[in-house]
Amino acid sequence: MAKKLVLLLTVMLVLSVVPFAGAQGDSYTIAFVPGVNPDPFYITMSAGVNQAASDLGVTIIQQDPERFDVTVSAPIIQALVARGDIDALVTAPNDRAQSIPVLEEAHNAGIPVITVDTFIGDGNYADGEVTFPLSYIGSDNVEGGYIACSALADALGAGAKIYIQNVRPGISTTDQREEGCKQAAEDRGLEVVRVDYNDNSADTAQQQTAAVLQANPDITGMFATNTFGALGAGAAIENAGLAGAVQVALFDASEENIGYLRDGTVSIVIAQKPADMGYLGVITAIANARGVTSMPKRIPTGYAVFTADNVDDPAMARFIYTS
Repeated sequence: MAKKLVLLLTVMLVLSVVPFAGAQGDSYTIAFVPGVNPDPFYITMSAGVNQAASDLGVTIIQQDPERFDVTVSAPIIQALVARGDIDALVTAPNDRAQSIPVLEEAHNAGIPVITVDTFIGDGNYADGEVTFPLSYIGSDNVEGGYIACSALADALGAGAKIYIQNVRPGISTTDQREEGCKQAAEDRGLEVVRVDYNDNSADTAQQQTAAVLQANPDITGMFATNTFGALGAGAAIENAGLAGAVQVALFDASEENIGYLRDGTVSIVIAQKPADMGYLGVITAIANARGVTSMPKRIPTGYAVFTADNVDDPAMARFIYTS
């Protein structure tokens, strides 16, 4: 990890002082396709992408899928490839399997591919199922899920029943967060009563959570794996008057989720670092174009963990997502 950090810092220093032009003209052009927008996580990632572009003098073409769905993102990527002026692609794949063909099309067209937040295949681009992307930049999501549900175990003790609110199977990040939570539950003696999938709808998450809590009044903890699940779960718990009675761990530090933490509706918020993901995605693309051959195939970006004790600490404010 230390060697990776030294390498990244060295590359950032070199890139910051050397102007660069792409093969198609005066500017190097990077296409950025987030997982979905509007979404506070990807809005914050976009800020990192554009900050890096400003710092390093490159052009960003951003195209936003209106849903987190490969049938929406794939045509966007195909159209960008067809332009003929894209030097690199930074993207958050919507599905670890179904996103492979369109990203391979980009690669075969000579466009380097960097995935941020999510991955394709098994995420091991060095010697795993899929190896053509330059790098996967994002959180260790198994660890994040483990942290969240270990916090529930700390609060509730062995034997407690918990509920997981997830998105849908096939999304690399949220699959791993569920895996990490279940591993923590097994290690710490929690019972996972149910897992529901909301398909990135806060309304669906709210309805599902309300129904599960009504049918299972002995559930005393829950984990929501992303922003939309967190918003819906938080609203359901608040509406049911169960703030404090049900311990809740949420992923993603949207302003709404931080509000739930402040008012006692939730106990812990796991903040990723999407701006770092976006910034490092741009750096990786440019480093590759300049002939750097030692960029890591996997760049982890870590977490900040919000609790009631630190939520108002000024040092933590930078980890709250942009709306």
